[in-house]
Amino acid sequence: MKTRIKELRAKFNLTQGELAKKVGVRRETIVFLEKGKYNPSLKLAYNIAKVFGERIEDIFIFDEEQK
Repeated sequence: MKTRIKELRAKFNLTQGELAKKVGVRRETIVFLEKGKYNPSLKLAYNIAKVFGERIEDIFIFDEEQK
């Protein structure tokens, strides 16, 4: 899975720690999300999307070949 979190954080001038605090997770969780090494819960994906004012599917890009 790929994400646009890093790109959106830069656009909104947020650090990993600041985003983590806004969505109620540890900074390390944001690191793993950005690296594509962690699949978020629906609640976490929703909260991240809400922070950025984007749709979940516009932030988290699932590679069809991984199915």
